[in-house]
Amino acid sequence: MVRLMGRFLIWTLAAFLIADSSTATAQARKSSRPVSKPAPVANAKAGPNQDPQSAPGPWNDPDDETLWPNARSHANSDEWLARNHDKIRKMQPRVLLVNFSNEHDRVHLDKLAADLIRALADSSRYHGYDDPAAPAFLDYQVFKFVDLRDEDRKVGDSRLVPLKNPAAKEGFNFRYTALFSQEFAARVGVTDPKNPKRFLDLKALIDRGYIHEVWFFTSGNEKQGPHIGAFEVIEQKPVYDARFRKVPGRWVQAGNGGDDEQLWTGRSVRIGNINASRGVGCFMESLAHGIEGMSNSQAIPYFTRYFREYAGFDLKTRYGVPFDSLYAVSYGNRAIEYPDARTMIVTHDGKPYRIDNYVATGGNAHFPPNGRSHYDLNNDQPVFSTIEDWRIGSGPEKQDTAKPFTNRAFERYRTLAPDCMGAWLVYWRQNMPGLDNRQNDDAGKPMKNWWPFLFY
Repeated sequence: MVRLMGRFLIWTLAAFLIADSSTATAQARKSSRPVSKPAPVANAKAGPNQDPQSAPGPWNDPDDETLWPNARSHANSDEWLARNHDKIRKMQPRVLLVNFSNEHDRVHLDKLAADLIRALADSSRYHGYDDPAAPAFLDYQVFKFVDLRDEDRKVGDSRLVPLKNPAAKEGFNFRYTALFSQEFAARVGVTDPKNPKRFLDLKALIDRGYIHEVWFFTSGNEKQGPHIGAFEVIEQKPVYDARFRKVPGRWVQAGNGGDDEQLWTGRSVRIGNINASRGVGCFMESLAHGIEGMSNSQAIPYFTRYFREYAGFDLKTRYGVPFDSLYAVSYGNRAIEYPDARTMIVTHDGKPYRIDNYVATGGNAHFPPNGRSHYDLNNDQPVFSTIEDWRIGSGPEKQDTAKPFTNRAFERYRTLAPDCMGAWLVYWRQNMPGLDNRQNDDAGKPMKNWWPFLFY
């Protein structure tokens, strides 16, 4: 615990360390977090001697335990999260931004980050398309922006990108374990309050609740090299049992891929690659694959049980077809057909499978409920779906109400998240069980808010 007499010195040091932190979030919006007096956190509690709202960090976490991080819990995978899941009303995770692109200036990257944070907030508004007053549950804060661009060139990506093989031309090539090194810690530049001669590495930043997520920018221009070969989003996560207790010694890759050489820190951490030549929607698609990966990993059995149903990953069980989801279909050149709003014909390995009385649930990252192929955002043909009433049971005998679904459902979000699957994914996420949701689980109890699972 930090001694009272040393707090002033530590606050001053912290203020110096965050002086070059990113202003993307502060420019986009002011934090709504209540301000509280600093309290001991992990190994040290640092705080600024300036306007408290100008410095995202554990030194500024509130006493209010309906917010997370807070003075009691500020790090990913804290046991407090599972024990207090249902009381959390808002999460304000801190993200470390790292730039490797030589081609995009700071103004562009700040705007891209701010637009992404805004889209993620909007997408966490439960049924926000139907309730203008629905509050955002996720409100990301930028902890720091670290610019690692080359000073002597304006094309491609930085020579500081950690690569497994600098000569590689294809395949997975990003060396994630390097992000946890002291060399990278020096580039991030957060000094250990207990030892000013040492920088905190990524594991320490995660353990102490300084950051909860990492996003790194790349140019998207591999013609100029180097070949980066990073996954869209990776996450290592502890394994939990059916009662939301960690299984001792167990963890899994819970993202869209993973690097087996990456250091396991004992806490979850999501690391996403943002193509800075693209927009908000494309990274939202990456994060959507991360959510799917979290389900497939079975790290949280409760989440897997219900997400598979929501995302249509149970088609084999529901309809007796030889594929669990539309991802698993070998289409050839044949699109999915909908002869009418309650019939789907899928050609798999050259054989057509007709599903009568078909009702889509919530869809997934690539397939809206009426998707005819991967990435189909333009189908105005209606297909019955329960996405807006999934596990709510508003129909007769408490059955989920199925309504005709078309691409008009997410039209309003084409400006907010205009590229890749972004517009659809804002709407898709708004229909997941969020804050004060009306869904019920198998026992008839209120469904847990899914968003805290991201930081378990």
